[in-house]
Amino acid sequence: MNPIIVYMLKAAFYLAAFYAVYSCLLSKDTLYGRNRVFIILSVLTSLLLPFITIHTGKPLNFSLFGKVLSEVFVTGSGIGFNTVTDPVISGKYWAQAIWMAYLTGVVLFAVKLAIDLLELVILILRQKEDEDGIIRFTGFSTAGFSAMGHVFINSRLTDEEAVQIIRHEQNHIDRNHFSDIVFMEAVRVLQWFNPIIYLFNNSLRAVHEYQADEECIKSGLTVVTYQRMLLNQVFRTNFFTITNSFSNPALIKKRMIMMTKKRSKAMANLKLFALLPVVAVVMLIFSTCSESVQPAGNPGEELAAPPPPPPVPAASKSAEPEPYIVVEEMPMFPGGEAALLQFIGDNTQYPELALTQGVQGRVIVRFAVGSDGKVGLSSVLKGVDPALDAEALRVVNTLPDFRPGKQGGVAVPVWYMVPITFTLK
Repeated sequence: MNPIIVYMLKAAFYLAAFYAVYSCLLSKDTLYGRNRVFIILSVLTSLLLPFITIHTGKPLNFSLFGKVLSEVFVTGSGIGFNTVTDPVISGKYWAQAIWMAYLTGVVLFAVKLAIDLLELVILILRQKEDEDGIIRFTGFSTAGFSAMGHVFINSRLTDEEAVQIIRHEQNHIDRNHFSDIVFMEAVRVLQWFNPIIYLFNNSLRAVHEYQADEECIKSGLTVVTYQRMLLNQVFRTNFFTITNSFSNPALIKKRMIMMTKKRSKAMANLKLFALLPVVAVVMLIFSTCSESVQPAGNPGEELAAPPPPPPVPAASKSAEPEPYIVVEEMPMFPGGEAALLQFIGDNTQYPELALTQGVQGRVIVRFAVGSDGKVGLSSVLKGVDPALDAEALRVVNTLPDFRPGKQGGVAVPVWYMVPITFTLK
């Protein structure tokens, strides 16, 4: 699989883990500053953690897993492939299709972000600022919003309404909320396929509004008066997607609840410790397992030192870690997977004894492509008949060298499985 796709999927899992903690434990607290920092750091950390790999001392036993190749059919009079599961379509082409779909989404979301930013720049250049630095506009139904260090106010507002909304939007500017929004939008370009990034984006915008509302109420405005003004404006809104907007209808209910909610105590910060086991579990899932294969022999003999030393068995000269189930860069057979199955098909012979006895069935062979590209550790996972099993195993053992798979840029062994079905006409 493409390494970038693997990285993005890992980042998506980390995002889901962080959001689960936020949604279940933190989102209802009134510690808005903490929640804002948590969201930003969660997204940033999710982009960094996929680069970290933990090596465990003992690998998990997944003996029945590995890359499963498309089925090869062997008949009593010839060789044939299952055209429904042609590897060119199901393997290489699907991987390319997923990669192209991802890139298309990235380009579309990047263009949309660039257009939104350009529209804001044009609006700032076209509209003249008042002496107090406020840009007044017409043509938008929103009451007001803030972006790029500017406060935008609708000309239809009364002076009293304008003063309160300007105060609200100025709180956004003072806390540099616009930078948070641009950061989240940039991450969304990369994670456009992940619904969690949209949930995080909405949560961050909500925290921004809670902070601005709290500052307005602390300045002396009563909660009832502020809520009434909010309701008067909220149902006429139409705002840029990358701005803070005073009258965002999607947040009206939550904002009014949080205004009257009892303040959370500092002890609520202890909930952050729940994040540690969650992240640890996700990191363990993505960890690599390496365990050296020990050469056969009697451990007691190691204490003796007979001269000259005995020759080292071939198996111990190149001890390898336990083969991986899947890696960032999978092994490549010369000519691709289609050529691999073609080789197996062309070189498999229906055993004469099985033909005579009318034996048929499906044999599943597992093998490993080593870090040197050579095939080894082959075995029959599911057998049918000794003759058929032996033939399937023989063909796999004759496979030419692969280009080895890589994890983190290092060549590693990888498990494969291939089903070979012997049929009689």
